[in-house]
Amino acid sequence: MTIWDDAMSIALAAARAAAEHGDVPVGAVVLDPAGNSLATGANERELTADPTAHAEIVALRRAAAKLGTWRLDNCTLVVTLEPCAMCAGAAVASRVTRIVYGALDPKAGAIASLFDVVRDRRLNHRPEVTGGVRAKECGKLLTEFFGKLSGGDVSEWPMEPASKAGVGQPTEGSNPSVTAKGPEQEPA
Repeated sequence: MTIWDDAMSIALAAARAAAEHGDVPVGAVVLDPAGNSLATGANERELTADPTAHAEIVALRRAAAKLGTWRLDNCTLVVTLEPCAMCAGAAVASRVTRIVYGALDPKAGAIASLFDVVRDRRLNHRPEVTGGVRAKECGKLLTEFFGKLSGGDVSEWPMEPASKAGVGQPTEGSNPSVTAKGPEQEPA
């Protein structure tokens, strides 16, 4: 049990609601500086036909509207799935102090799996990151959802990030926690 379990329960409830309307079950909650729920969001891309309606974006927009400012200083974003590049960028732009996520996203994760957008030292804001909170539970929602879509058995959601080596990865020196060593390539 972690201090983030209650907040992740709120995000998981939002994720379940997303699945009910045909969206990928990802949920998010923004906590105010005291740790109280400020705003929630769930994936709404299918529901609203909006390609940017990821759970994190929805929650960040609602939190900003509630506070009357785009700056979410000292707030925490809690999300069931590792944020993609768009959502990681939005978290940085909103100035959240911390990002807490559940399951890794091996296909689009931009904090640990594919990239590390939020801790790039070239950025003017770098939130703290806590990953893996209730990861199995968050991953199970996704596995079940995609299993129903495919009509078959889907393997368990991955709990380890894919290798960071290869084309399209952060370059050495862009992030102190990432060393890119891709395959040798011949000159074009």
